[in-house]
Amino acid sequence: MRARVLTAFVTFLFILTALAVAASEEKFGVMVYPGAKLDAETTKVVVQMSTGGAACYRTGDKLSKVVEFYKKQPGFKYIAGDKESAMLKKGNVDVTVQSPWMDMKTGKKNSDTLISIVNQK
Repeated sequence: MRARVLTAFVTFLFILTALAVAASEEKFGVMVYPGAKLDAETTKVVVQMSTGGAACYRTGDKLSKVVEFYKKQPGFKYIAGDKESAMLKKGNVDVTVQSPWMDMKTGKKNSDTLISIVNQK
């Protein structure tokens, strides 16, 4: 019985640790919005336009929720924003949040939220 409880407890701790690591993914020293998924194609386009690297992520969460998340992170400065986009800065990293947003390669308008993390060297 004790072995089962111990095994369950260790498994629980392992799962918590894995979730914490996944939730704290960073790009250029900036935390990636929890649950956002990398958009490889959009990243490729933005990387070609940047000098220091970039990564683009998508989420179904509203723009306002994503912006509030970044405003609460240490070291961020809110630059500008409106109902469809916002720009924040942490050191030499720009974070742009857009919803809706247009795919630069296809011209398709997307209704989810795009988070672009760009390292300005």
